[in-house]
Amino acid sequence: QGQLVESGGGLVQAGGSLRLSCAASGRTFSDYGMGWFRRAPGKEREFVAGIRWNGGSPRYADSVKGRFTISRDVSKDTVYLEMNSLKLEDTALYYCAADRSPFRLVVRSEAGEYDSWGQGTQVTVSA
Repeated sequence: QGQLVESGGGLVQAGGSLRLSCAASGRTFSDYGMGWFRRAPGKEREFVAGIRWNGGSPRYADSVKGRFTISRDVSKDTVYLEMNSLKLEDTALYYCAADRSPFRLVVRSEAGEYDSWGQGTQVTVSA
C-alpha cells in the first residue's frame, strides 16, 4: 500500500498559518486521489480536503473552505495543505490518505474510500 508521512504541524496562534506536507513512497501515488482528514480531541475523524489524481477538482469541507488549500507536486510525490486564518477549532491531528481506487474522477470525502494512511501531524491553535 506504500507509505505516507506527514509533516509541518505545530503550535500556532489563531489567525496564523501552517503548511502541512505529505510525502508518499512505495506506490504510484500519482495515480490516486489524495485527501487530508483530521481528528480533534473527543471528536470523530473528519474530511478536510481532497484532490484528484491529476491535481484537479479540489474539494473542501465547509469548515475550511476559503482558508485551506490542497495541492500536489507529482514530481515530488508530495501533497500539501496550506492552512491560513487558523482557528481554535482547527486544532487536531491531521492525516493524509490515498484513495483506494486509481484515476477516480470524483474526490471522495468518506474515510472508507481511502486505504493508505499516514501517522498524522499535530496542529494546535492557541488563542
